[in-house]
Amino acid sequence: MMHMKQTVTAILGICLFMSCRTERAGEIRLTVQAGAFDRQDCAVSVELPDGTGDSDWELSERQGWKRVKVPSQILKTEGKTIVCWILTGRTKAGDTRTFAAKPVDKQPAQYIMDVEDTQQALVLKKDGKAVLQYNYTYVEPPAGVDTVFRRSGFIHPAWSPAGNVLTNIQPKDHYHHFGIWNPWTRVVYDGTTYDLWNLGERLGTVRAGAIRTTARGMVFSGYDAALDHVIFTPEGEKTVMEECWKVKTWNIPDIFLWDFESHLYPSTPLPVLLEAYRYAGFSCRATPEWTGENCAMLTSEGKTRQEIDGTAARWICMTGDTQTGRSGLLFMSHPQNCNAPEPLRIWDKQANGGRGDVFINFSPTKNRNWELASGKHYLLRYRVVSYEGEMTSATADRLWNDFAHPPVVEIR
Repeated sequence: MMHMKQTVTAILGICLFMSCRTERAGEIRLTVQAGAFDRQDCAVSVELPDGTGDSDWELSERQGWKRVKVPSQILKTEGKTIVCWILTGRTKAGDTRTFAAKPVDKQPAQYIMDVEDTQQALVLKKDGKAVLQYNYTYVEPPAGVDTVFRRSGFIHPAWSPAGNVLTNIQPKDHYHHFGIWNPWTRVVYDGTTYDLWNLGERLGTVRAGAIRTTARGMVFSGYDAALDHVIFTPEGEKTVMEECWKVKTWNIPDIFLWDFESHLYPSTPLPVLLEAYRYAGFSCRATPEWTGENCAMLTSEGKTRQEIDGTAARWICMTGDTQTGRSGLLFMSHPQNCNAPEPLRIWDKQANGGRGDVFINFSPTKNRNWELASGKHYLLRYRVVSYEGEMTSATADRLWNDFAHPPVVEIR
């Protein structure tokens, strides 16, 4: 009897072994190393080998003897096939997690992360909730205001997870402020200086171009959009830089987390010099609900609102009163950006005649020139988180580490 039980156990073991080998056919093994930092619900990705084709991919994680399916999404860009997913839960520093990816037949489309085209703007959504809106058509200024202040190619609104609008456009004190936007203030071209930020100077502007791609799925939604940086010369308009915004919002629990990439390409045979000035580049004008009385700021260096302007930081957060309590925005700058850690331009509590309206700006050219050579490609990367409640330094540091030093994914 004992011999029969041993035989049956051996047969079952062989069957299980053969079943596992069959299941692994065509699979790619992926190992994720947390590295030096603790991780919590962190976005990860890896480029798949050449020849992976147009198949969908199914991802699973080995947990002991079990395999647990993991939502994943394929990103195809510049001839590369990249699989993306969320490293869910907590992963301690130094830990390794093992996944397997295998090609499968085309699967029915499923969207938690979606993008809606209103024919005027793209709205990125997470589980039906609006995260941000990219305005690719012109938004006119308030009635009676000079039409020079019309603009396209900016983000507004950016929402909090509870639905609070956290940005502002065309306020009467600065009609050229547009939610979250990315113009340059001192643009030297062919010996002449132009201003693409202060629209009232009538020296230049930035205009939205074509929407190149959009993406939706279980892990992220996003878009790639073209923009033109235009100068106004006596001979007429000239586009001196082309830009591509690559924006993605990720399926991270409890918060809205999204990435912003600015790809800059000088578009004529001449270089473009971005001359040092106290503000320029990636900026946010926050909701008018936030004032000097109810909005606090903090940077990675421990600076608070009255100390921040002119200092450099890896991240800055601002938290203020909203209809649902307290909400906030965390802005992170990548360590490979020009002049990182980037200098900051912010308004303190005395701004706008003591109202203390909220404006922040990562300004790589605040204290140095940046020359962009013809035919070259330049990249600036930022990550933004909107949240409810308060943001602690520990949480902001963890989120920045995920962005700046993501887990290493290896294919084995």
